[in-house]
Amino acid sequence: MFFKIVSKDENSKARTGLLTTKHGKVKTPVFMVVGTKATVKAVGPDDLKKMNAQIVLANTYHLHLRPGEKLIKNHKGLSEFMGWDGPSITDSGGFQVFSLGFGLEHNIGKIGNIFPDEAGSKKPVEKKKNLAEIDNNGVTFKSPLDGKKHRLNPEKSIKIQEDLGADIILAFDECTSPMHDHDYNKKAMERTHTWAERCIKAHTTEQKLFGIVQGGKFKDLRKKSSKFISSLDFDGFCIGGSLGNSKKDMHDILEWSIPELDYNKPRHLLGIGAVEDIFESVERGIDMFDCVSPTRLARSGYVFISPEEKGTKKNKFRIAIKNAVNRNSKEPIDRTCGCYTCKNFTKAYLRHLFKSKELLYYRLASIHNLWFMMKLMEKIRNSIDENRFLELKKKWIQ
Repeated sequence: MFFKIVSKDENSKARTGLLTTKHGKVKTPVFMVVGTKATVKAVGPDDLKKMNAQIVLANTYHLHLRPGEKLIKNHKGLSEFMGWDGPSITDSGGFQVFSLGFGLEHNIGKIGNIFPDEAGSKKPVEKKKNLAEIDNNGVTFKSPLDGKKHRLNPEKSIKIQEDLGADIILAFDECTSPMHDHDYNKKAMERTHTWAERCIKAHTTEQKLFGIVQGGKFKDLRKKSSKFISSLDFDGFCIGGSLGNSKKDMHDILEWSIPELDYNKPRHLLGIGAVEDIFESVERGIDMFDCVSPTRLARSGYVFISPEEKGTKKNKFRIAIKNAVNRNSKEPIDRTCGCYTCKNFTKAYLRHLFKSKELLYYRLASIHNLWFMMKLMEKIRNSIDENRFLELKKKWIQ
């Protein structure tokens, strides 16, 4: 059995489960570490094992451009190529339909301003040229590396992912923008549904294939898409595309979509990884998460802190290590944390490394942020097993 539900929280829709893959088992709810180009930035596979990371997500589009899926296939797939012997998952390249297309044109990014109503600064930002041309058969991209054009369609995306050899692969879809209206989301959803059927037909390996629900912030589209994707022979489901203009929109989308999906298959919320969002989504029944935020925030000088260190929803459970208050601090980032960084180094030292632009900073901060996320998910799983998930949520999300 690929996915088995292990326990259910009596007071919410939260649940724990177990994914069984060729490269090992994955306990859910799980936060998947993002290794876009077959590497988790600044950390190695040995670091991931020490923090009990369970599964790594790599990017089909970027690996297709460089070094190429054929080279990785010649290394017997991602696991041997990157020295990671645990489970892995690849996205389909569908997110690049958005990030290189309407994401540029509408100035919407997956980190920072994914929810336009909550983006913070309202300053107008110069929009960039759309680098993706979408038609009913697929998408033509202009490579940001050399300007050459590349073509992705359902069949090619599946073939690339089969060559990459991940345990779980995703169907090719069109990820829409929060700025798109109902009519455009309907067209993109219908295109995604057609592509989903083509992906199933093209799929020839034992890799588990997940379908993707689209429909933007529109209830009728989300419910229709969920029913359709659930009716197909997928091993699991992703909820993707635009999640609306606000966190409230995202919660609504989950509540519309999840009941229409086969209860006994895993559910993956694409690209979401903030602490607040994980609690809210697990409560509604999400099993899997992925996001680049832990390592990206680390490289930008932000490190995670727990409620015991005054981490809150308001400060997004993080501090800026460069702040002057850390200049002479002999304390670790988080006194409740058992990671290598917190056991061995002070905030003063980390601030020094960051201000000096020393490479060691990026490794130490990334280890801490990823460890933080792995331990948070462990606490969430334990709380579900013991029917105290809402109690844990209340402690974290005041």
